[in-house]
Amino acid sequence: MLGNNFLALAATFALALLWLRFNDYLAHRGWISSQLSRKIIHAGTGPIFVLCWLLFTEQPSSRWLAALVPFAITVQFFLIGIGVVRDQAAVDGMSRSGDPREILKGPLYYGIVFVILTAIYWHDSPIGITALMMMCGGDGLADVVGKRIPSNPIPWSPRKTWLGTATMFFAGWLFSILILAVFISAGKLNIPFASIVLPVTLIAIAATLVESLPMKDIDNLTVPLVSVALGHLLF
Repeated sequence: MLGNNFLALAATFALALLWLRFNDYLAHRGWISSQLSRKIIHAGTGPIFVLCWLLFTEQPSSRWLAALVPFAITVQFFLIGIGVVRDQAAVDGMSRSGDPREILKGPLYYGIVFVILTAIYWHDSPIGITALMMMCGGDGLADVVGKRIPSNPIPWSPRKTWLGTATMFFAGWLFSILILAVFISAGKLNIPFASIVLPVTLIAIAATLVESLPMKDIDNLTVPLVSVALGHLLF
């Protein structure tokens, strides 16, 4: 059983790093912008990592082994951000301006949230999964769509648009519903599918409102925080 968990850990590491380095490479070569790479990594890493939870056994140690993946990547982010590790491809892929210190904000918060929610909630509860998918799918894709398709800015946050805000809601809702459905089908979550639709919808509305506020670089903290808080009330 423990051997199976180590194989699951190795596979999860490999998939997460492959996704991360692939997008770093595209940005480093100039094939996509660093901002787009940052958001693709943001949106895609979460679902890949969470689906890899299905590879682990039911042992109590499984959640801690799985949490090692975002923990190790977060440590790497920190070391790059403070200049101890030189990795220009990672800087090109995750910063807006090419300054490695930017990684100490959004990307670092992203990794910390993954470590905490994996260790606390795992697949035993829909709360952690929903919070992670709101942060990944919703917040990640909102910026991609909002800045590439013209639409009117929202009155209370001129840097954000109505289309980006709508994307935040629909992408967060869809990512959450799909990933939760997979875990329900796999028998990891012992709840009926119908019971998740209303809570996920209400959490998506709240997370969207929080994401729309005129605050910079803390969405990776505020969106999962409000999602977890509501999750405890609604699930």
